[in-house]
Amino acid sequence: MTDQPSARDHVHAWMEKYQAAWASNEPQDIRDLFTEDARYETRPGDPEPWLGRDGIVDGWLAARDEPADWTFTWKLLGADADTAFIQGMTTYSAGRPSYDNLWVIRFDGAGRAAAFTEWFMERA
Repeated sequence: MTDQPSARDHVHAWMEKYQAAWASNEPQDIRDLFTEDARYETRPGDPEPWLGRDGIVDGWLAARDEPADWTFTWKLLGADADTAFIQGMTTYSAGRPSYDNLWVIRFDGAGRAAAFTEWFMERA
């Protein structure tokens, strides 16, 4: 028997940290989620993905949401040793649209995201 956390446990822990970073918008909280050379695509095949920790922090803060402006619910659709599939819903306040989300996250051996791709579409 092993004391190693399962892939699902790891994803849940990472998602908690992601939501904390989303709420704080603190550069170090964001940086801690990703590998040094990570790639963050705000849509698949994005011609200008956010590259590396500093590029991700810059892109994140340029597109930042304020903590009181959103809620996020999610569920893990599946995970294996290094890839997770997340279905989420982001609800914004003040009459702004809500979005359905699908995220694909690829992790390195240390538990940081090496690649993050998101799909989102406005709810009707």
